[in-house]
Amino acid sequence: MSTTGSTTQTVHGNSAAPTTLRGSSGRPLLQGHDAVLLDLDGVVYVGPDAVPHAADALTRAARAGSRLAYITNNASRPPATVSAHLRDLGVPAQDADVVTAAQAAARHLADRLPPAARVLLIGGDGLREALGEVGLTAVGSLADDPAAVVQGFSPDTSWARLAEATHAVRAGLWWVATNLDATVPTPGGPAPGNGLLVQLVARAAGRDPDAVCGKPERALFDEAVARLEAHDAVVVGDRLDTDLRGARTAGLTGLLVLTGVTGVPELLAAAPHERPHHLGRDLRSLHDAHPEVQVAQDGAGLTVRCREAVVTAGPEEVVVRSAVGGADGLDVLRAAVEAVWAARDAGAHQGRGVDLTGLARQVVHSLAPRTTGPGDDPAGDVGTGL
Repeated sequence: MSTTGSTTQTVHGNSAAPTTLRGSSGRPLLQGHDAVLLDLDGVVYVGPDAVPHAADALTRAARAGSRLAYITNNASRPPATVSAHLRDLGVPAQDADVVTAAQAAARHLADRLPPAARVLLIGGDGLREALGEVGLTAVGSLADDPAAVVQGFSPDTSWARLAEATHAVRAGLWWVATNLDATVPTPGGPAPGNGLLVQLVARAAGRDPDAVCGKPERALFDEAVARLEAHDAVVVGDRLDTDLRGARTAGLTGLLVLTGVTGVPELLAAAPHERPHHLGRDLRSLHDAHPEVQVAQDGAGLTVRCREAVVTAGPEEVVVRSAVGGADGLDVLRAAVEAVWAARDAGAHQGRGVDLTGLARQVVHSLAPRTTGPGDDPAGDVGTGL
């Protein structure tokens, strides 16, 4: 697990204990890591379009010597298609840089089944290609006598395909899901993802998948780390339940960017196993020096500081006292989430019903635009996650 950068501190009298958010010791975050593992949807692109600043930030990272891998739960497209899309957007990528949940699912099945075994495919070309790469045969019907069924996301999945999957699962076939993401980002907002389609089959078949191979399971992260021969990678994602939980599962540092599905309310409510180590507005935050956060016991409550931002947490409320956003405009958010997390973890709010919705409004209202720095484009400062 990465130990680069300073941990934040909670002060109780003369003692100090590590908390969640970390600083980067006054240097850009990239300088403390030898590889970057990037989620795609909501981080690098949304649908056909690049997230603002993503291409420039990643090009700068590659030129500085950072090794990049793109890890995705989207099993619908082959790695070559994904890398071509990335290059069209100006993002540095080769086919081998793309690691998919389809590949992880295919490897899982290849370890269980004999060579050339038939697998009922519920998904797209990415999953079909991954099965072929490990010597398995994709089939389309239970009548083809498959030995297992694999289900991955495809925007073209129909009721008939879900019915075929249900029949196979009810017949007792080993059932592998590439991932359980409830939604996928689209230009119009979140849309149903593979997790919801898996749930439909599970309810109809009366049981859950036998295996799930994508994030937050560690298989994708381990594969990416191995490909890059990395020793201290940082994971960048927009989802708490897959990207950031997966980073913690794999023992890696996690950076949450606010360009996808996670916003302030979700971040405030994050469970300990889903919390990021760093927060960023977008991928430019890879090049930022991340500030420390200090949490001090103050009587029955807590006072949390991130540079000039101050948030206090009492027995029944969390309040923004100083709304100074800092260089990237996120210092109030950093102080607020640390205040809520520290108070919850200490049991201060158990059963108290703190109004996180009201606090989220305070934080969103206080968020400042990012200060334009070298290499920045002042347009598109606010990520959709905010």
